[in-house]
Amino acid sequence: MTKIRQPIVTVCGHVDHGKTTLLDSLRGSCVADKEAGRITQKISFTLFPADNLKKACPLIEKSKINLEIPGFLFIDTPGHAAFTNLRKRGGSLADLAILVIDINEGIKPQTAEVLQILRINKTPFMIALNKIDNISGWRKINEGLRANIESQALNTKQIFDEKLFTLIGSLNSHGFDADLFDNINDFTKKIALIPCSAKTKEGLQELIMVLCGISQKYLKDKLTLGKETKGVILEVKKEKSINYAEAILYDGELSKEDEIAIATFDEPVISKIRILEEIEPICSKFKPKDKVTASTGIRMQLIEKMEILPGMPFVSYKKDKERIKEEFKKQISENIKTSKNGIIAKADSLGSLEALLILLSQSNIPVLKASIGSIGKSDVIAAKANLEINEIDSVIAGFNIPIDEDAKELALQSNIKILTDEVIYKLIENLVLFREEKAKDIEKRKLMQLATICKLSIIHKYLFRNSNPAIFGVKVEGGKLIQHLHLIDNTGEKIAKVKNIQSQNQSVSEATEGMEVAVSLPGINFDRKLADKKTLYSDIGEKQLKILKKNKDLLSSKELQILQEIAVIKGF
Repeated sequence: MTKIRQPIVTVCGHVDHGKTTLLDSLRGSCVADKEAGRITQKISFTLFPADNLKKACPLIEKSKINLEIPGFLFIDTPGHAAFTNLRKRGGSLADLAILVIDINEGIKPQTAEVLQILRINKTPFMIALNKIDNISGWRKINEGLRANIESQALNTKQIFDEKLFTLIGSLNSHGFDADLFDNINDFTKKIALIPCSAKTKEGLQELIMVLCGISQKYLKDKLTLGKETKGVILEVKKEKSINYAEAILYDGELSKEDEIAIATFDEPVISKIRILEEIEPICSKFKPKDKVTASTGIRMQLIEKMEILPGMPFVSYKKDKERIKEEFKKQISENIKTSKNGIIAKADSLGSLEALLILLSQSNIPVLKASIGSIGKSDVIAAKANLEINEIDSVIAGFNIPIDEDAKELALQSNIKILTDEVIYKLIENLVLFREEKAKDIEKRKLMQLATICKLSIIHKYLFRNSNPAIFGVKVEGGKLIQHLHLIDNTGEKIAKVKNIQSQNQSVSEATEGMEVAVSLPGINFDRKLADKKTLYSDIGEKQLKILKKNKDLLSSKELQILQEIAVIKGF
């Protein structure tokens, strides 16, 4: 008889919309209270056998669902899309997803990210509209969800309907057709919405029923247990000086006696298993096992102590290293696509990196080099090489990772920008902003090569030399003072060309707004020419002035004001 494995279900959504609390309600635990700031920090999994599902949800039998699947393996993920993007060869690790949305808040930036990832990965999903108990006036009157919605006070029902239809409209603008679960005949054409409350457990039976129904009807043929052992490393944890690899076995069987091959960016890690443990049903404890069968959550202590990267695939090793190496290479390169030029991208796991690259691509940001792990000196050197090709690309984007101290130092010396964040959409927002500002800066520098805008106030008490050359103090009121700049006075009369600039007894090539410096002007006598003057300006021709005005969006308000003053002085 053909064996079928349990579907892998990822629970995802925006931070604090109640993903973990929803799972807590299903498994009757209080995991959320233990999380730092009640936000899930790492991926964890829960095994729900079919017997437990039937006990938790009498609606399964009432709805006459003949449950043949052995249960579900739920994966609880942090809010950001990178963790939703758990991958296996040829697609998403998850067979199904539950997207949790707070009905009172609607689609937030991280929800939009998750929707993008689900669409790209073609992962079937349903939506748990959580926190209905927070709707003003909401009461749990009936046990059945539909009856309870209809039994609410008129104004409460009106608020619920408004929130529901607003969300349906928002989902439609993201390209998804959605409706309440009991209005849907074909779940392949519409996304099912299940209003619920993780707090009061209202709607949870309906959620489980829809999940079972969809899995039974549409996934059964895709869940046939394969012969080859396949899995994905989720993370490496340390307990009492022992390193454990937590992983998901998504196909085949794994024995304690097996040797496994784990992918890296170079040679696969081949190792025997010292300890093999499986997650126990409806809890977070592991139990030692001699053999485990997919789909399940496992923990392994390996004999080899080589570094293992999160998100990497593993298979059973049958002495065919070259074939495995090629398979791993295909699997990794399938979604790690880079360009001939672009930024340096780093992330904490393979899934995170793939998600980052997808979202960077959608923001039209090319990537030259992509890898896993902390930002090091080699990343800064790679970004530095970009300075000569394209300054906009001389940046490192790091998702959920630290920066090595020597890399920080080198980046500072090399003028390389490092942007990091624990929230993927914020990282991309900051990156887009940096690139826009950098592009404007480059355009402005090109513009300023045509003509430099500058206004100086003469500091009469600092007259160091009267002539040959005249040396005196000035304050830069706006724009930039540079060597060899031609100056005029407030009547438009040509004064001289700046020979030298000194700041704190040191020669400098330029001075910016607010700086007080000494300038030397050859060929003039200060007392005769400048004793009654207060301000000096850079000498800008009519053609240059027109070009500058045409590009006024690149100039500051102060620079625009000075430009207007010069135009009036010169009669343009």
